[in-house]
Amino acid sequence: MMCLCSNFTTMNVPKSGYRVFSANSSAACTELAKKITERLGVELGKSVVFQEPNRETRVDVKESVRGQTIFIIQTIPRDVNTAIMELLVMAYALKTSCAKNIIGVIPYFPYSKQCKMRKRGSIVCKLLASMLAKAGLTHIITMDLHQKEIQGFFSFPVDNLRASPFLIQYIQEEIPDYRNAIIVAKSPAAAKRAQSYAERLRLGLAVIHGEAQCSESDMADGRHSPPCVRNTTGHTGLELPLMMAKEKPPITVVGDVGGRIAIIVDDIIDDVGDFVAAAEILKERGAYKIYIMATHGLLSADAPRLIEESAIDEVVVTNTVPHEVQKLQCPKIKTVDVSMILAEAIRRIHNGESMAYLFRNIAEDCLAL
Repeated sequence: MMCLCSNFTTMNVPKSGYRVFSANSSAACTELAKKITERLGVELGKSVVFQEPNRETRVDVKESVRGQTIFIIQTIPRDVNTAIMELLVMAYALKTSCAKNIIGVIPYFPYSKQCKMRKRGSIVCKLLASMLAKAGLTHIITMDLHQKEIQGFFSFPVDNLRASPFLIQYIQEEIPDYRNAIIVAKSPAAAKRAQSYAERLRLGLAVIHGEAQCSESDMADGRHSPPCVRNTTGHTGLELPLMMAKEKPPITVVGDVGGRIAIIVDDIIDDVGDFVAAAEILKERGAYKIYIMATHGLLSADAPRLIEESAIDEVVVTNTVPHEVQKLQCPKIKTVDVSMILAEAIRRIHNGESMAYLFRNIAEDCLAL
């Protein structure tokens, strides 16, 4: 695969003045941290992160960090809450050790789907942002937040990097006859992201609209609240307009996918039920190959088995989340490495350079391939 790093500034940076630590207690989760430090030409900071017998998280930093800028790389495994506590405890340990700046490198930001109020629920993503600030973080580097507006939850800077140039490069180099492909959004909510891919690749766009019965969103989007009856008790003479219940049509595909390669794009692939159903619909409409491109491959529960038994030909995700076990269970899962852009972000922040290049030039370089 061609390397995007030809236009990047050389990664050689002075070793003094900053350190890079991994906050993971799991060996599988430290792989991304090792790749990033190799690209930077620095050693991973000396620390020990482990769980006590009673499952309490403990962090021991084994070297001085006084007056230095510290980058904490934290990938999120299946045990999300443990990973969050590891990050919080390490950040606080570094804060109390007089680190100058503490920057979290969190490629997949957990709880990002819980960024809106749902009935009597809570906006957990905002709560997590507040906890990170209280623990001592002063900056965050992340990738493809579920909603860009999440950046507004933080009281410090957030750099939301893009994985799309790497996934677009994969499409161009690894999918034969990709010019005969069409980009597919599995729901209208994903149409904006799919449109971005379609415009960059100069391809057509299709959108899957509607839903099957008993969708999970029935319980979450408030379509049956309030009930479709007039209620004037307590305020005689006050008559509010009748609230009609939402009703989505059966699943349909807006756009012609017949005889095409269908490429479904999204930011997260976790419970793959919706993707499997979308693949079946696209096969029925005449698509002869189906790919899924996603930034964060959570692939929970029976996802590998469902993918293997489905009409999906290939699932391509980045290494923001460790998924080596899932790859062993399903050979259809492929990985794209994004450690290079994370390392470059660290280098630029440490040297006080502009981050605009990572949001502008890298995409242009990818389009020029």
